[in-house]
Amino acid sequence: MKLSKAVLKDRIHACWIGKNIGGTMGTPYEGKTEMQDIRGFVTPSGKPLPNDDLDLQLVWLLAMEEHGPYNLNAQILGEYWISYITPHWNEYGIGKANLKAGLLPPLSGQYQNNWKHSNGAWIRSEIWACLAPGCPDIAIRYALQDACVDHGMGEGTYAEFFTAAMESAAFVVSDIRKLIGIGLSKIPSGCRVSRSIRLVLDCYDKGLDWKTTRSRLVEDSADLGWFQAPANLGFVVLGLLYGNGNFKRSMILAINCGDDTDCTGATVGALLGILGGMDGIPEDWRGHIGDDIVTVSLDNSCIGFAKSCTELTERVCSMIPTVLKANQAAVQLVDPAIESGREMTVEEVEALSDPTFAARLYDMPGYSYSVDFIYASARVEFDAKPVMEPMGSIRIKIRFFNKTREARHLHIRLFLPEGWSADGWWRDVYLPHSSNASAIWSAKITANEKVEPMNRILAEVTAPGRPSVGLIPITILG
Repeated sequence: MKLSKAVLKDRIHACWIGKNIGGTMGTPYEGKTEMQDIRGFVTPSGKPLPNDDLDLQLVWLLAMEEHGPYNLNAQILGEYWISYITPHWNEYGIGKANLKAGLLPPLSGQYQNNWKHSNGAWIRSEIWACLAPGCPDIAIRYALQDACVDHGMGEGTYAEFFTAAMESAAFVVSDIRKLIGIGLSKIPSGCRVSRSIRLVLDCYDKGLDWKTTRSRLVEDSADLGWFQAPANLGFVVLGLLYGNGNFKRSMILAINCGDDTDCTGATVGALLGILGGMDGIPEDWRGHIGDDIVTVSLDNSCIGFAKSCTELTERVCSMIPTVLKANQAAVQLVDPAIESGREMTVEEVEALSDPTFAARLYDMPGYSYSVDFIYASARVEFDAKPVMEPMGSIRIKIRFFNKTREARHLHIRLFLPEGWSADGWWRDVYLPHSSNASAIWSAKITANEKVEPMNRILAEVTAPGRPSVGLIPITILG
């Protein structure tokens, strides 16, 4: 696949401008559950409104620049949450509280999180799509690391899979209906996000007007409550379908559906920006918000964040070759004077909808987290909430994955709080030779009468002939 550097840069810039337009237009109506009747901006001209949809993506770009695409994972993003992101509302606050209690992602987003089906993740998916243009499976790989920090393996995470895949594919596929199909291929068919999107598609295909479609979507999602991902992503899809590619009409329709209006408008604007580039964004709306980025959710003592859409675009474009190389993407970036490619064949478009890789990602348990130690990695899994009472027990499972083609024995040694015990486990685990082969180690941990609010267990993993020691922290709440 060949992508023109100039075209790519133009579309990424339009993505951020579109994001700012939708966020600014939708913010005054955020949280209004009734249907709206807007016509355009109600804010003064010259500056965009601040919006967390874009704020968090500035942090993710900084994390990518500082740690690189080979290393970037949910644990790193969790540390950046605590360092740079200030809000404590809804899933943001729950995720940060769990991180501070010692719970690693996705456990941090899963435990006691009644907002894990909400909108905080899919609204920040554009950074992964722009770093992996035309490569939806790469985009959703990073989207998982992002979303699971504060959404675990809930509907909010599936929602970011959908938007990241659709936006990444939009760099090479122009048909909105096909893009929606690509997004759906990356999420479980039985999840609520899929159900809401398919409801909108069905209503649209039956010729129902947009208001009827909106009403049916609201009714179908009533049990989830407000500010939840399934209905609001349905509003995004409604705007895209009934707007028929028209930038203004699509955004106004999405915002008029109500609820999380800054998020729905901003996502519609970002996707249409990718599809149409700067020429596709109406000049009067571009002029209304300008090029600046105004933040509301960041600790601005860090000077590393982009200050404008132009700067953000430049920095994203500089990272794209590294991200593509790290993920072995079959994409070539070419100069403007060179032929930038051709129309994708039906088979190539269908290949973007392959669900295999996505299924491996969303199959991860919510009560789990992963730790890497070079030659192998480990995933800690809990059968239930990681909570222990005095004299109580909990079973812990660690699934080891081989990262080389060399069979090995792993020796596990536990360091427990004083007076605690472990039984029903083996000190030696055999890991087969094939890359990504797995083996399971299990232990039943029993506490004594002393249980602290936060109890730390350490599993030390060593392998004969390997100098590196794997250290796996296991946090049990009291």
